Amino acid sequence: MERINRYETIFIVDAGLPEEEVKTTADKFINWLKEHGAKIVAVVDWGRKKFAYPIKKKEYGRYFVVEFDAPSHLVHELETEYLRDERILRFLTTKLDKYAIEWNERWRKRIKEEQSKRKEPQTAKTK
Repeated sequence: MERINRYETIFIVDAGLPEEEVKTTADKFINWLKEHGAKIVAVVDWGRKKFAYPIKKKEYGRYFVVEFDAPSHLVHELETEYLRDERILRFLTTKLDKYAIEWNERWRKRIKEEQSKRKEPQTAKTK
């Protein structure tokens, strides 16, 4: 039985595409991971960002981060799928060590707390 590792993949979708197609592209890869036995831990849409330099003659891209548990052979297959899709401008997949996993969990917890604070009504301060 092959060992399961935790990975994080970041991929950039062409921001010039319609919003629905950008989301469909991201969902395609998330669903591909699920269909091939990966367990999705977290999905984060970093949003549209301007590049420091043009990539494939594009100035902007939509960033997505997916953290998942999977066997190592799945990473190579995933990256092959990225290469086949012309809507993906760049990608990077890394294996996470225990420190990176802990940091990601703290980061997600902090983001969740900040979001819940924003949803709470602000009370006026009195002297």
